[in-house]
Amino acid sequence: MRRAHLLPSAVLLLCTACSGGADSDSEESAEKAMDHGAAVRAAIERTSAESARLDERIELRSGDSPTTYVFSIAGAFDLAGDRGRLTVELEDSGMDPVEEVFVGDTVYVLGSRAVDAGKWAAADRSEALSRYFLRAPLNDPEHLLSQMKAMRQVSNEGEEKVNGASAVHYRGTIDHATATLRMTTQTKQGLNKLREKLGEDVPVYADVWVDGKGRAVQTRLSYFGGTRAMTTMTLSDFGTPVKAEAPSAEQVVPVTAGEDVLLA
Repeated sequence: MRRAHLLPSAVLLLCTACSGGADSDSEESAEKAMDHGAAVRAAIERTSAESARLDERIELRSGDSPTTYVFSIAGAFDLAGDRGRLTVELEDSGMDPVEEVFVGDTVYVLGSRAVDAGKWAAADRSEALSRYFLRAPLNDPEHLLSQMKAMRQVSNEGEEKVNGASAVHYRGTIDHATATLRMTTQTKQGLNKLREKLGEDVPVYADVWVDGKGRAVQTRLSYFGGTRAMTTMTLSDFGTPVKAEAPSAEQVVPVTAGEDVLLA
């Protein structure tokens, strides 16, 4: 199995400011935003009570670099039962895919840099950190959904098609604490410096699409400053059976959850 090289450090940290964000101009618009925020939270709660197929795309590009690093993540997840199995690929890298199995508060990773090839690294899910902006620790979909629940300044952008069906598109922002939740110290320091330079939160946009059954069928976090970062997760096939079992004990090596569990 091929081992990965670390992505350039410039991809990990933000270094260029941009302007953005939306402000309510009246009490009426603020009241509407609160209503839309409640609709988003209700949709995420409903989605979190089901199982679904997940397809996620994470795009990272640093400054003027012509290269966009794309992680594609796919699998099935029982969001109510904290159980799922995901396949993670860094596109056009030549690397072998990484397999992840979530069982309760343990994540088993096949293809981890932390253990020998062929072994599964077993990490504490709640202690895992992320080195990348807008990427959940260990690609945990429940972490991403929890960030979406903290959306503020939410507006209704109308209906769009997701999975071939109509869905209402809601747009808002997330605050600095939410955007940097469970990041490594190094990555968070870079964002803190940018925040100080801007004099306000780094403008991170949040989008949620809600279907006719009141479920969040697509979510997106995005930042378009000097560094581009965008994470899009699409959910489909609700109620799909999920097969996610812990590997046998002889295949497992316990590791300390942190920034070096995954290959990239």
